[in-house]
Amino acid sequence: MLANRSVPADHMLAHVVYQDVAGTSAWLAAAFGFVERYRYGDPVSGAQMVLGGACIMLRAARPGEATPAQLGASTQSLTVFVDDVDAHFERARSAGARIVEELHETFYGERQYGAVDPDGHHWLFSRHVRDVAPEEWGANPAEAPSRPTAAPPSESAPASGSGRRR
Repeated sequence: MLANRSVPADHMLAHVVYQDVAGTSAWLAAAFGFVERYRYGDPVSGAQMVLGGACIMLRAARPGEATPAQLGASTQSLTVFVDDVDAHFERARSAGARIVEELHETFYGERQYGAVDPDGHHWLFSRHVRDVAPEEWGANPAEAPSRPTAAPPSESAPASGSGRRR
């Protein structure tokens, strides 16, 4: 995959809350191409799914938790990198996914689209198409953190045995 300095594609395991884990697993497989690795609970209360290098945990809502659809608000956006975003877009659209951002190229070097799943979670599916430095589109990169260095041995350290410091 092409690297893009503006958008890293490192791995992360997100835990996402759903009202119907089993039904959502089937929907994510049909619409987005995720593959279920395993599920647990009776009734199903969790499942792990993968798509390329992306891995997510589906988790049943616990007391006091709600999905974005239940809240009537967006709570986050999940970005998944795919090799062929055009074909992925067509698959999602054909499966009835609600497309909220048409397929397009961003100024920061991504070809992507946005969709919302039945529980209201916002998904972005993306592919790097250009390597764009963050400064090229107006971002202000943070300075690289300095690495701590070991303090030099103290000249006044007490001597011990024959390995005496000078």
